[in-house]
Amino acid sequence: MTDTAAPSSFRLGYVPGVTPTKWVHVWKERLPDVRLTLVPVPAAEGGGLLRDGGADAGLLRLPVDRTVLSAIPLYVETTVVVLPKEHRLAEAAELTLAELAEELLQHPLDDTLGWERPPGLPAIERPATTADAVDLVEAGVGLLVVPQSLARLHHRRELTYRPVTDAPQSQVALSWPEERTTDLVEEFIGIVRGRTVNSSRGRAQEAEQPKEKPTKQARAKAGQQPKQGQKPGQGQRQGQKQGQKPGQRQGQPSKRAAGGGKRGRRS
Repeated sequence: MTDTAAPSSFRLGYVPGVTPTKWVHVWKERLPDVRLTLVPVPAAEGGGLLRDGGADAGLLRLPVDRTVLSAIPLYVETTVVVLPKEHRLAEAAELTLAELAEELLQHPLDDTLGWERPPGLPAIERPATTADAVDLVEAGVGLLVVPQSLARLHHRRELTYRPVTDAPQSQVALSWPEERTTDLVEEFIGIVRGRTVNSSRGRAQEAEQPKEKPTKQARAKAGQQPKQGQKPGQGQRQGQKQGQKPGQRQGQPSKRAAGGGKRGRRS
C-alpha cells in the first residue's frame, strides 16, 4: 500500500455499459469528506487512462495489461443479439451462433467481445462505434451481438434483444495501477467486494476496536477451571469429611455406621 497524504477526491473511470451507482452510494456514506469523481472512458482506452494517471481506479472490461495494472474480476455479462422486434428470430427466447450464420452482422470497431470475426455475413464496412452499429440495425441493416448492458444502454423503441447462449462473454473488473495502490483504492476494493465498514482495509480504527467482553457462559466455564497450583477435582473434595464418599450428604451416616449395632447379632 502506498503511504501518501489523503487526497480530497477519488477518480473512478468506467467504460460504457458499466453502472457504478451502487458503489458510489456506499462510498458517499463511508467517506463523505472525499469527493468521488466519475470519469467515463471508451472501452478501448480504459487501460491507458489508468496508466497515464487520468483516474485512480476504473471499472473496465477484461483483458487489461497485467504487467502494470492489477484487476479484480467482478462479474460476467450475458451476450445478446440486438435485432428488430419484427425480425423472425425475435420469436425465440434465446439463440445460438449457428442460428445467426445466415444473418448480416455488424462488427463495430469498439467491439468488446474480443472475437476476430463474428459469425454470420460480414458487413461491407465496419461501423466506428457500437452506437453507430445500433443505428444501422434500427435502419434494418443487419444485427449486432454485444454484452447485454450495451444493448440496454443503446436501447431503441423498435429494437429488442435475445441471449446468445454460446457466444463469447465480456467480463467486468475493477482495475488500478499496481504501483499506486493507495488507501483510497483499498477502500474502494472493500466496497466492491462487499466488506462492511469495520472490515474495510486501510482503516486505522480497525486495530483500535475494543475487545469483546466474555459472555456469561464463557465466564461460568472459566470459573470451573482449577486454580493455579490446585489439582483437578481438588476443589470438589473440599468440605467433604475424611472417609466421606463422593455423593454422600454431609452429616449423613454411612450404611456401615447405621447398621453397625445390628451387625453381628443373631437370634
